[in-house]
Amino acid sequence: MRDQDQGRPPRLRPAPRLMLRESVYEALKRLLMDNALEPGARLSIDGLARELQVSQTPVREALFRCEAEGLVVRRPNAGYLVAPLLGRDALLDLYDLRLLLEPTAAARAATNATDRDRRDIDDAVRAMAPAVHGDSYQAYREFAEEDAKLHGTIASAGGNPLIADTLDRLRAHVHTYRLYFRHGIAEVTTSEHEAISDRIRAHDAAGAEQAMRAHLENSRTRLLTAYDQD
Repeated sequence: MRDQDQGRPPRLRPAPRLMLRESVYEALKRLLMDNALEPGARLSIDGLARELQVSQTPVREALFRCEAEGLVVRRPNAGYLVAPLLGRDALLDLYDLRLLLEPTAAARAATNATDRDRRDIDDAVRAMAPAVHGDSYQAYREFAEEDAKLHGTIASAGGNPLIADTLDRLRAHVHTYRLYFRHGIAEVTTSEHEAISDRIRAHDAAGAEQAMRAHLENSRTRLLTAYDQD
């Protein structure tokens, strides 16, 4: 051991089992978020384990975590099923909750965000630009991922971990829905995100709260068009 390393605690590395659990969870979550598995489809633990080339244990653990996030449901005598898409009423309930939390999170971010937080928020808005004019599924998926990152960064910058954790759990519902219907909403959404970012950068709590509220109300209206077209 080199002299400069003497007396330092050893670096901690994730145990192989922990790395495996996380990789299986992320792989399953991506399948669900990308709608590679149809809503309502039955999930075979044995089949998923074979496909992912792992034992059944990490698959069970991943399904348990996905159930907590609302991506899968467990039914008596049926096992795990891919969660159905949100119905109209459930979507409205979801946005009611987001409207209670996210405007407050944006206002707190305008007050509490560090310079690094503000840069991260601006970077997330800019990262959406390449996907705005794309009409492919991949382009929209990339946009949705950046959208989730932006909202998560704003919530974390607000300094209330309970709000950030709650919103993180809710976001899977919204983006599964949006990836499934994929309406052309990216360009207008970006301008709304820029308005939120501008107010946070200006330390304008009231303006950030108002911009976030307007964005969520507009987002809710756009997503409801999917039901109107059924």
